[in-house]
This record gives sequence, C-alpha cells and structure tokens, in this order.
Amino acid sequence: MALGEPEAFTFYGWVVCIWVLLVSFQYGFHISSLNQISDVLTCQVTEPGLPSTYYGLPTCIPMDNPTFSVLTSIYTVGGLLGSVGANVVMDRWGRKGACLASAFIMAIGAGFMGVAASLSPLVIGRLLTGVAAGLGLCVGPIYISEIAPSKIKGAVGVLTQFAIVIGIMITQAMGLQLATPRTWRLVLLFSSALSLAQLIVGPIIVESPVWLNRHGLLRDKDASARRLWKAGHAIRSPDVVSEDAEDPLLGSEQESLNPNRSSDSHGPAVAVPQVLFRREFRKPLAIVCFSMLCQQLSGVNAVLYYSNNILSKALPDLGPYVSLGITVVNFFMTAAPIFLIDRLGRKKLLSLSATGAIVSLLAVGFGLDSGAVVLASVAIIGFIASFAIGIGPVPFVMIPEVSPPQAVSALSSVGLSLNWVANFLVGLIFLPLRDFLSHGDASKEGRVFFVFAAFLAFFTFMLFSLYRG
Repeated sequence: MALGEPEAFTFYGWVVCIWVLLVSFQYGFHISSLNQISDVLTCQVTEPGLPSTYYGLPTCIPMDNPTFSVLTSIYTVGGLLGSVGANVVMDRWGRKGACLASAFIMAIGAGFMGVAASLSPLVIGRLLTGVAAGLGLCVGPIYISEIAPSKIKGAVGVLTQFAIVIGIMITQAMGLQLATPRTWRLVLLFSSALSLAQLIVGPIIVESPVWLNRHGLLRDKDASARRLWKAGHAIRSPDVVSEDAEDPLLGSEQESLNPNRSSDSHGPAVAVPQVLFRREFRKPLAIVCFSMLCQQLSGVNAVLYYSNNILSKALPDLGPYVSLGITVVNFFMTAAPIFLIDRLGRKKLLSLSATGAIVSLLAVGFGLDSGAVVLASVAIIGFIASFAIGIGPVPFVMIPEVSPPQAVSALSSVGLSLNWVANFLVGLIFLPLRDFLSHGDASKEGRVFFVFAAFLAFFTFMLFSLYRG
C-alpha cells in the first residue's frame, strides 16, 4: 500500500486539536483572571447593605496592594515549576497524559480559588494554576505539532498563541460583567469547570502518533493516525512488528528542518542536563532560548502595563474597556499568522514582526517623553499588532520544528522555563528601571522603552544568526 502524507485533519482530528488547545487557553485565561475582578476581590469595592457572606463564602478577601501583587506574581512561580518538570511528564506519560495532568491540576487550583474563604487557599490555588499552565504551555505546542498535517503545520501551530489570546479576551470580558461581590467567583469556577470537562472528554482522545512511534507502539500509532488524518486510510507502518519501523508521515517536513529527526525516532528521551551540555543540542537550544528571550524581553508586559494608563487618557470615557479593546486588537492580529505563516515562512514573519515592534517601542518612548499621548497610543496599538503577527506565536511553532525528537520535551522545558524567568524578571525590574532612567521625572518615563527596543534588536539579531527558517 502506498504511504502518503496526511493532507488534512478529519473532523475527529480537529476535535483533538481543540481539546489540546484548552491548556493554552487556560494559560491565557489566568494571565488576566484577576485583573478585572481585583477591586471586588480585595474589598476595595463593596455594595452597601450587602451581607459579608454569600452562599456561605465571604464576598471579598481583604488584602493590600503589595499582598495582591504577591498573589498575582505567584502564578509565574507556579509556571516555572510546571515547566521545569514538564519534560519528565511528557516523556513518561505521553502528550495526552501531560495534558490530562495539566487539566487535573488546573481544575483543583481554579476550584481552590473559586471557593477560597481566606488568603491562604487563594495563594495555593493561584500557585497550582501556574503549575498547570507551565506544564500545559510546554506540552501544548509539541502535541499540536505532532498531530498537525504537514501541509498546515505552521497554521495549526499558531493556534497555540491564538488560544492564549482568546483566553485573555474571555476572562476580561467575563470580568467586566462579573466583577461584583456576588459573582466574581464565577470567573474562577468557570476555569475549573472547563478543566473538568477536558478530563471527562480525555478518554476519547488519542495519543500523539509521534510519541507512540518513539515508544514502539506501532499498531496504536497507526490507529491514532487513521483517526486524526484524512490520509489515514493509506497510513500503515511497513512492519508493525518491527521496533525500528520508520514512519514517513512523521518525517518529510520535519526532516527538512532537522535532518537528524528520522535517525533518532526511537532513541531514548534526552534529559534537561544532557540538552544543556551536549554539543549536538547547542544550536537548537540557542534557537529556542533566543526565540523565548525575543518574546519576553520585547517588553510586551511593560507595554501592556502602560497601555491602560495611556489609552485611558486618550479615551477617558472608555477606561474600563481599554484592556478588552487591546486584547481584541491582539486577537485579530494573531489570526493573521494562521494564514501567513506557511506562505511567508517563519523567519520572514518574525522579521516583519520584530521590525514593527522595535519601531513601535521607539515611538512609545518618544511619545511618553514628549507628552504626545496620541503618538504613544498609536504606537502601543502598533506594537501589540506587530507582536501578535510574529514574536508572539512563531516561537511556539519553532520549538518542535528545530528540536531533535528525542530532545523536544527537554528543549521545550528549558525554553518555557526561560520564558517564565524572563517574564518574572521584566515584571521585577520594570518599575525600578523606569524610575532609574527617568531620575524621578515623569516626563522621561519613556526612556525604559528604548532599552526594550535595544534588547529586542539584539536578541532578534542573535536568533537570525542561527535560525534559517
């Protein structure tokens, strides 16, 4: 029987794809889950005459701003912990098993937060949601890449970032409607219920054919492939008894990006220390790390920090909707790479994205320093649009493509751990660096964005010196 490449997903294949994307959705959801409900959660906004409890739970949990900042940032700590251990979970229990583990931890964490009566369970729940997000953000792009038909692999890979943006948008929209003392818990309980639904659906989801192939489960791999892909009727391993059977479906496009993939298809999984110190992994490791640093050291979180303040001044009557509006822009611009990534290529899309982002950062800095609120506002929108078309989604597509198959889990774990660390450090140093560079002068606060523009330019140059697209 002729062996062909998968041309497209079956309907069931798309169901599996959406199921996997839920872990990325949850990551985005909890990035912003506390933003819109912060005032009612921390008792800064109350309803006169409302009892202190509602269905046996307090209507708010008193805390000051520093405490709330700790509660928010503990998500990053959990994310780092989840990413560090992700490669072990993915290699031992499979991609599906890692997604189920992420959903289980998320259901518990978000549930804890939704029924918290004091600060302690709220913090524990926030930490657990971070762990789940860290694990999910590692396994999601790999799982998606391994089940995606080669002709649409790039477009399907972009759906990871698209799901993240949808998660952010949904939680902000829910927050606008549910930010009351009686209903703020519903935002968190929705996340828990979604993860429970993911667990319930789990038994009908197939494992990644690539993972099954690497573990010698060839019959299971063939069955999985037939259900996922429309070319499945022509999919069959040459010898299902042979442990060394090659799978042409798992090779052609990936081999062009990484010639060593097919020869290592049955090699033992590589641990993180080996990835860090063995010579053959230096180039993919550097590409993965530089792509993650481009993403976080672009200052995207710093821009978003300022966006509400700046755009609220330009649009004073729409203050509460500014965050949602920014996310809507992010949503539409993230949709563009779904159609462009396989036509333009990864590197060209990254080039356009980085160039636009650098110019926008310079314009944000100049606008803030010169008092040009309109210029700064337009530049913020320009930065978000530029980030969304390349720097945001493409690194998640790149990781499984540049990684040898036996090292993809470890490289993902290292790359996403670095992403969390860089995210945390940007949040930690942003305000002190802004104040240091401005010398306390509010009219010079834009200088910090020149630093982020320089960081992005440097790490983009380093990435392009290694990555050929």
